Amino acid sequence: MKIIDIYIIRKFLGTFFYAITLLIVIVIVFDVSENLDSFIKNEAPFMAIVVDHYINFIPYFINLFIYLFTFISVILFTSKLAGDTEIIAILSSGISFRRFLLPYLVSALILAIISLYLGNFLIPKTNKARRIFKNTYMEKLSKDNERHIHIQIEPNTFVYVEKYNSNSSLGHKFSLEQLDGQKLVYKIMADRISWDTTINKWHLKNYYLRTIDSLGNQTIEQGSEKDTTINLQTTDLYKIKERFEEMNLYDLNAFIEREKQKGSIVYKKYEIEKHKRMAGPAAIIILTFIGVALSSRKVRGGIGLHLGIGIGLTFSYIMFMQFSTVFSTYGSLSPLVGAWIPNIIYLFIGIYLLQKAPK
Repeated sequence: MKIIDIYIIRKFLGTFFYAITLLIVIVIVFDVSENLDSFIKNEAPFMAIVVDHYINFIPYFINLFIYLFTFISVILFTSKLAGDTEIIAILSSGISFRRFLLPYLVSALILAIISLYLGNFLIPKTNKARRIFKNTYMEKLSKDNERHIHIQIEPNTFVYVEKYNSNSSLGHKFSLEQLDGQKLVYKIMADRISWDTTINKWHLKNYYLRTIDSLGNQTIEQGSEKDTTINLQTTDLYKIKERFEEMNLYDLNAFIEREKQKGSIVYKKYEIEKHKRMAGPAAIIILTFIGVALSSRKVRGGIGLHLGIGIGLTFSYIMFMQFSTVFSTYGSLSPLVGAWIPNIIYLFIGIYLLQKAPK
């Protein structure tokens, strides 16, 4: 690796970490001023505020803005290189433009690996403590459904609960029906259902069980109490805001597979999140090359012009990502396609700009 490579990598990564550190400090100051009343009102301990909320907030914030600040960092220092005619000197010394891009690629790969690790492993871990703090001292992240909960837990198997209390893990007026085509083959009802943490089973109170065989013969069983295992979790019976924030890559895959087995369409939102965590690191590399192509030419207007165009492109990327996410969640667009469409579009933009960049 040549001295010029080390110089560009140091400038790239140094500008990125300096810029995002400044923004983190600013955001924390604004966040403290906005939530100070909640902290005081709910008597949040000082160390919990610092450790559980703000320290755990930093990885989440870095990964949230890593694409934007990668792009801005590239434009800032590459525009300065172009303005000082350093790029002309580098290319005139016999180094090809493709070779000039190598340290940018190395730097982008380092940031992409960091983003991949943060999004899939570290952030879900830190989010658990951060969300517990947020649920305790800021806002409730879990909310009970009002009444009449209908869910499908397996193909042709449906559960109904009239009302469920997440604090006591107690449900009222429970029923489970299993169908064979349009024919009812199994049904169990109970006045109450509760989750027994000691044996990890559901406990039914005053239950009524009805089984129908292929000949239409019925078997009926009644009792006061019964423990049973069904493909139902307590979290299926109440709402958890942005639950995927606590899931690492393996948890996401397991949850998606479970929802698919149940025949539920809820999995789409989580599958989009999984693919976005993979597409994000790739976007860092694509946006890096777009930034180099835009800012490597010395133009009238300098850094300001490059920065304006760059920020516009970055926000248009974010807009495309939001559109594709909505169409994937509520439409027929595949989650895989929805997550990668912005990258594909901007990959072609990057290739075009690189071809037009000064050589």
